[in-house]
Amino acid sequence: MAGKLPPKMLLRYVISRTGIQDPSVIIGPSIGEDAAIVDIGNNKVLVAHVDPITGAVEFLGWLAVHISCNDIAVRGVRPRWLLSVLYLPEEAGESLVDEITSQIDAAAKEVGVAVIGGHSEFVSGLNRPLISMTAIGITEKDKYVTTGGARVGDAVIMTKTVGIEGTAILSTDFREILLEMDVPQHVIQQGREFIKKVSVVKEALLLSEAGLVTSIHDPTEGGLLGGLAEIAYASKKTIHVHEENVEIAKETLIITSALRLDPMKLISSGTLVATIPCDRVKEAIEILKKAGIEARVIGYVSDKSDSLVMVYRRDGSIEKISDVYVEDELFRAWRIWGEKLKKSGER
Repeated sequence: MAGKLPPKMLLRYVISRTGIQDPSVIIGPSIGEDAAIVDIGNNKVLVAHVDPITGAVEFLGWLAVHISCNDIAVRGVRPRWLLSVLYLPEEAGESLVDEITSQIDAAAKEVGVAVIGGHSEFVSGLNRPLISMTAIGITEKDKYVTTGGARVGDAVIMTKTVGIEGTAILSTDFREILLEMDVPQHVIQQGREFIKKVSVVKEALLLSEAGLVTSIHDPTEGGLLGGLAEIAYASKKTIHVHEENVEIAKETLIITSALRLDPMKLISSGTLVATIPCDRVKEAIEILKKAGIEARVIGYVSDKSDSLVMVYRRDGSIEKISDVYVEDELFRAWRIWGEKLKKSGER
């Protein structure tokens, strides 16, 4: 098993075991919600989120900062502080520590956040570095946005393209496999550059500060469809999405086709999804366009049916997603090609 805990296991062993009941916790552990929200008095709330990076190697520090900050921003809150926990293989050298922490520093400066603490250690039996990053922000009590706010009749918009983070990871960690499959080197290089697009802080804050959204979400593990399933679950609604309206970059399409992966289920940090009242969609898309961010309507929200997401595929088929957990294609790629990559690295 790889990826997030299945919902049933999460509910039984994690969400049901949260210590004392604290009345200041507005939103605590729950499926689909991006970050905890805690009332700290004076009409202010603290928003906090922790995220691990386990599916990438080369961009570990960079991704850890941006992915955790994204989950604060989709609350309509500007991220301010970070705490990192870095786990290193026993044989890791100083150069690896230097590379990861340099990435953390550069990404933090780009977002405008401060690293205020954390922990690092070498771990026996670990075969690659892992990181867990906590991001924190503060906002006024009436300003935050939830994942579970989608309303019937809302339009669903998506920014940029799907599979942004996944494309960058596959182009880097699966480079040798892709070359063997005759994927052009320039496509792989361009795919690597997608790492620069993983932040959604700018667009999330633009939409939330304009009061245009009923919910915002950063689709990470499980990709676009996983993110939509989480919005639907948290909102107790069904989301309808038309694949033909979903923008896929040519690099993503070439790489996922070669590896036989579904880009709609590929980790998609850098893509933002939001539900917006239909009469304000044009305004939202125009605001984003002025900021240089492309966005489009990909579907709509309806009353809850027998599935969380109805996917209308290009070939005319309909895929029903009834489980809030959607396995990410990146983990499937590691299962299929991981052993070959390991042997390649040993040579």
